[in-house]
Amino acid sequence: MSTMAFRNTGTLAWRTLVQIKHNPFELMDFSIQPVMFLLLFTYVFGGQLAGSPKEYLAFALPGIIVQNLLFATMNTGVGLNTDINKGVFDRLRSLPIARFSPLAGRIVADVIKQAWALLLLLAVGALLGFRIGTGPLEALGAFALLLTFAVAASWISVLVAMLVDEPDKVQIFGFVLIFPLTFASSAFVRPSTMPGWLRAFAEANPTSVLADATRGLLTGGPVAGPVIHSLIWAVALTAVFAPLSVRAFRRRV
Repeated sequence: MSTMAFRNTGTLAWRTLVQIKHNPFELMDFSIQPVMFLLLFTYVFGGQLAGSPKEYLAFALPGIIVQNLLFATMNTGVGLNTDINKGVFDRLRSLPIARFSPLAGRIVADVIKQAWALLLLLAVGALLGFRIGTGPLEALGAFALLLTFAVAASWISVLVAMLVDEPDKVQIFGFVLIFPLTFASSAFVRPSTMPGWLRAFAEANPTSVLADATRGLLTGGPVAGPVIHSLIWAVALTAVFAPLSVRAFRRRV
């Protein structure tokens, strides 16, 4: 990618972030919703599932972070589809910018929003009693792993956005796909408590793999296996969906 393309991408990413000033509700999915889930799961289910909210918080916060990350990846597709329908890409195409800068700029901006949501959840978790039980390197590793996986999963959202004609359809697809993936996983409960057929699905679920890796990096426990498997999933998602998304982007834009 040329220097001009990097500059174009940075400029368009900044454009996306600046829009938050004029429409603060854009941060709802990255601020209010994750905190709401954290409070509800900790204080509604914590006593029943782990004996106390604090005990459950140590287990559930990494899972809530992963759940929020996956749901938030759908915002990339929603934003792209909205811009296309409003003619933003038509105007950008008339400018002397790199062709894929609008796509790259949207992804970069949403990764920055993901980083904000991650930091917010950790800060609120700390106020509720969550403590990172590992070291700074492990915590940074969790941060890097989560954002890497977010970029990989975003390609699914991009592909859907290029194939449907309305932003609402991207959201519906995301809900139908991500809702069962996050709840039928180790994000909120241990798969050992599930029926055999569901346990097999949960243990193979990439959400479980990423939640286990995040949990290990933040609170201790197995790390190498879950991290490696998470990276394999990230590479696989990118290898499959990035080329399809780029081809669909070329045809649509």
